[in-house]
Parts: sequence; C-alpha cells; structure tokens
Amino acid sequence: MNIGMKPIYIDLPSVASVTSLSETTIQRLVRESQFPKPRQLSGNRVAWLVREVDEWSEARPISDLPPPMNTGARKKAA
Repeated sequence: MNIGMKPIYIDLPSVASVTSLSETTIQRLVRESQFPKPRQLSGNRVAWLVREVDEWSEARPISDLPPPMNTGARKKAA
C-alpha cells in the first residue's frame, strides 16, 4: 500500500538511477569509502538509506565544468 510516503531504503539499481552513476561505480565508491555503505535489511538483502544518499549528493562539490552541449536544447519541429 503506497500512501505517498517517501521510501526509507532504495536498492542498488535505484541508487544508480537517482545519482546518475552506474551500479559498478556505486560499488567501487562504497569499497573506497567515498559513498555510504548499504544497510543489511535481511539475510540476503541490502539497501541504502535515502537520507544518506541525499546527504552524500548534497555534499558533492559544485562543478566548474559547463553542462553538456545538448542540455536544455529543444528539438525543432520537422
């Protein structure tokens, strides 16, 4: 039953999706202690606390790189 509550935990594919990183990159960053570690939910199930992923995301430095060339571009009607 979904009553509009924000999830507490998210799985690896969801973490990759919300951070725009690959699953492999997330796993590498966890091993290097540069990303929050997942929590053990049951015997064979782990997931990340949304709050910790949010905090990690907010702590990322602001980039001096320009956005990709296609950002915000609109396709012209044919």
